[in-house]
Amino acid sequence: MSQASKIALLKEMIDSAESNLRSAKQIIIELGGSSLEQKNIYSKMAENLPETDDDSIIEGVFDGQNMTGNNEKQYPVPANYASKSKLIPGDILKLTIKEDGTFLYKQIGPIERKKIVGILTFEDGQYKVIANGKAYKVLLASVTYFKAEVGDKVTLVVPAVEDSEWGAIENVLPKDTEIPMVE
Repeated sequence: MSQASKIALLKEMIDSAESNLRSAKQIIIELGGSSLEQKNIYSKMAENLPETDDDSIIEGVFDGQNMTGNNEKQYPVPANYASKSKLIPGDILKLTIKEDGTFLYKQIGPIERKKIVGILTFEDGQYKVIANGKAYKVLLASVTYFKAEVGDKVTLVVPAVEDSEWGAIENVLPKDTEIPMVE
C-alpha cells in the first residue's frame, strides 16, 4: 500500500471515529435529566474533546451561556455571538485566546437541531419561549436582536435529542401566523 493510500485511509478512519464520538455524545445528552446533570453531561462531553499542544486554543461544549472547556474550566461566551450564531447546548466550540487577551470563539461542531414554534414570555427575570408544553430559556441578546416582544410567536432552535433548558431564537413570526397544535 502506498504512503498516499495509507494517509487517505488514516483520514477516513479519523473521520469515522469523530462521527462515532459525536453520535455517542448525542446519546449521552439524550440520557440527561436535570440542569445539574446536563452541566455534568457537558463537562463529560468536553473531557472527550482533543487537547491541543497550544495552551491558547481550547475546545469545549456550549451549555446555553458558557463554554465548558476540555480543561474543565468555564469560559463566558458573549451573548451577542451566541445569539447571532444561534448556539444551542451541546454545540462544540473552539476558543482561541490571543496574546492581547482577546477571546475568539468559533463553532466547530454543531449538535443536531430541530425547530419548534412557541410564544415569548418573561418570568422570574428571564425571557423564555413556551413551546410543546415546555419553557425554554433564551438569551436577552436574542430578544433584543430580533426586537421581539412578550407574546410574539418565535421559531426556536433546540437540540434534536436532548431535553434542553435553553434554545436559540431563529425568527420572530408575523403576528397572524398560526401555531400548529402538537399531538
